[in-house]
Amino acid sequence: MTPQQILARHDAALARRRPHESNWRDAYAHVLPAPNEAATLYDATAADAAEQLGASLLAELTPPWSRWFGLAPAHGLTEPAEAAALEQTAETLQSHLDRSNFAVEMHQAFLDLVITGTGIMLVEEAPPGEATALRFTAVPVRTAVLEEGPAGRLDTVFRETRLSTAAMLRRFPFAEIPAAMQREAAAEADEAEPLRHRLIEAVWPDGQGHRYAAVFDAPGLKAPIFVAQGRFADAPFIAFRWLKAPGEVYGRGPVIKALPDIRTANRVVELVLKNASIAVTGIWQAEDDGVLNPATVQLTPGAIIPKAPGSAGLTPLAAPGDFDVSQLVLNDLRARIRTALLADRLGALRDQRMTATEVLERSAETARLLGATYGRLQSELLTPLVARSLAILARRGEVPPVLLDQGRVALRYESPLARVQGRADAANTLLFLDAVSKMGAAAVAEVDAAAAARWLARTLGAPAEILAPSVQPE
Repeated sequence: MTPQQILARHDAALARRRPHESNWRDAYAHVLPAPNEAATLYDATAADAAEQLGASLLAELTPPWSRWFGLAPAHGLTEPAEAAALEQTAETLQSHLDRSNFAVEMHQAFLDLVITGTGIMLVEEAPPGEATALRFTAVPVRTAVLEEGPAGRLDTVFRETRLSTAAMLRRFPFAEIPAAMQREAAAEADEAEPLRHRLIEAVWPDGQGHRYAAVFDAPGLKAPIFVAQGRFADAPFIAFRWLKAPGEVYGRGPVIKALPDIRTANRVVELVLKNASIAVTGIWQAEDDGVLNPATVQLTPGAIIPKAPGSAGLTPLAAPGDFDVSQLVLNDLRARIRTALLADRLGALRDQRMTATEVLERSAETARLLGATYGRLQSELLTPLVARSLAILARRGEVPPVLLDQGRVALRYESPLARVQGRADAANTLLFLDAVSKMGAAAVAEVDAAAAARWLARTLGAPAEILAPSVQPE
């Protein structure tokens, strides 16, 4: 694409995004307000529940400093040496994730996912000499424009920034610009507020990977120009959604779903506080007798208020009634908000007397609630993130090339949420084996113990080191 085509495509996608922006602003104002917007927030139920949900997603899907993924040979490829090499590759990737800023940025991306329904993670190669080869950045969805590809994934990402010419040249030192623009960049050092121009970064698939281009558009240029171009085997921008309505590009999050209740709860608390201030100070009436000046009256303990002889002075205005249902409405709103944000389902256990069966049932219910969302996040976030990270490490020479999309390597998910289904499958298998053991020697002979051990090791995420070489997990 030419620079003009990239700008036109970005502007068209931006126009399709605008209907969502008002809801995003409102959701952020009620859940994660800016410092200058916090004064208008009266109820923190949604803010607390959204933060809990973001933290729960981090702990359930990508727990920090814990293995939430694994690599294993695909079905039928069970060479011990290959399994051990893949296990070493997974450990190397995990060590880089632990030393990087992954946990911090992933939590921020999950917050954006919970609030707007769409999150974006940028995975880049860190400069040489740092402790890790990976660098992560949670890109706010309000600063990016997305397009959906034929496969239903958000594979085209545009990001617009405003940079001065000098800042652009620092970021892209090999950019070729006219001499007039170079003189402008040299003169910007003496300006307190240099002019900022539009820079559009675009990543899109081209059949052989993903293309990258940065387009700089400034009044001093006859036409927009490329300041950088490149190609990625795996997309550096990873966009993922909570849920998606048919025909829409951007996702819908639980905060957007509960936004009517969040607005109403905030308004109810505001009115309750106003009513409380009236109840404390009261509403008063006074005769205009020429002595009492209402502008100078201060209702403080021990105050003496002058009045004319024979006048009533200040008299309280009685309220017509004291029937208050605001607390009932507010309790109902807060309960619906916490239910919509899964605060009561994913939070910590409150009852220490819960039995093991109750804990298992709670985990199974969590898996049912997040089943569709987890499947989407696994496809749109976890798999591309692991593939992109492995590609960076392979480029550094720290791991051998691992091709997840050619059938030789299988990516296993070992997060707490992923293991819920595995435990259920393992429990059913163990129940079958127990039943077979009671049916006699003929039935037991029909069971391949080595194959059962391999299957249980793979399903429960057992490491390869604990098994004998003859029963390496598939």
